[in-house]
Formats: sequence, structure tokens, C-alpha cells
Amino acid sequence: MKINVAQQLKESVGSTRKYVIHEKRQAMDVEVNPQVDGVLNFLRTDKGILVTGVLDTYTKCICGRCLEEFEQLLKLKIEEEYYPTVDVVTGLPSAQSTEEGAFTIDENHILDLSEAVRQYVIMAISLKPLCKVDCAGLCPVCGVNLNAKQCKCPPQETDQRWAQLKKLATFTGESKKRSE
Repeated sequence: MKINVAQQLKESVGSTRKYVIHEKRQAMDVEVNPQVDGVLNFLRTDKGILVTGVLDTYTKCICGRCLEEFEQLLKLKIEEEYYPTVDVVTGLPSAQSTEEGAFTIDENHILDLSEAVRQYVIMAISLKPLCKVDCAGLCPVCGVNLNAKQCKCPPQETDQRWAQLKKLATFTGESKKRSE
């Protein structure tokens, strides 16, 4: 995902470009569908190019309850500023951003989105992904996937220390049904 921004760097502050992204990416350190789609806006700033927009991709996850593999949609809301390493007019090195980890535009005026997308993917992946909101998970006794079939294990007795909390949960559930 490399875009030449030489012309936009020559334009005045405030100039914009819109790019429709429909591209295959190289493999990353996380298992993600290589297809990335979306729309990005490039805004010329006084220091470089501000990239904003939304990209969609998928990643393979393992459900935190039932341990089944599934694909999760990732919506990446990108907002990053890229700084040129070389002045587009003079060709001299530019010291626009001395901030460590800042995204840069290379000496050929190519803005590479790959690293930003990789970082946004890592941040977007859920810490405890669920295949569906109401996933029943696994039986704690026999380990059967309760989404696929019911097991024949006897119901476990609830620890009496949790009894008051269970009453409260039942009460709030009933009052919620009444309000609907």
C-alpha cells in the first residue's frame, strides 16, 4: 500500500486527495486476510500529509468461550500524520519530525501505509474474541461445545456464597423484561 505523494507535497496546505483502497497486503505477524478495502483521505498539512479514513479487513480468531475458529471483521479507523524525509523542492534532508516512531514519507516521496495498517490491526483485535455475542461456550465437565449440542452432565450446584448475587441478577433481568 504505497502511494506517491510528491505532487501533493508541492501543493499548499489544505489540499486533499481521496484514495479508494482495494488491495492485497503482504503477510503480517498476525493472521489476517490479505485483502484490505476502504477509503482514505490525504490532507496536506504544514508538516506533511495527514491520512484519515476507514479500512476493512478480516482476521482469523479463536473464540474465547467455545474455542472454535472464526473470521472477525476489523474496522480500522486510521488517523496518522506522515512526515517527509526529503524536501520535495530542494531534495535536501528534512527534519520535520524528530518524534520517535513517527511515520515517514521516503526519499522518493512514497507514503507506505503498511506499518500503520499492521499496528491498527493489532490494536483492533479483541483480547477475548467471541464467535457470536451469545456463545454458550464449553461444558466445564465434559468439554462439549454447547453451541453445537447439549451435554448430559448434571447441572452444577452453585456456590452458596454467590446466591445473593444470583437473586440480584434474576431481579434485574425481570425488571428489564417488564420495562420492554
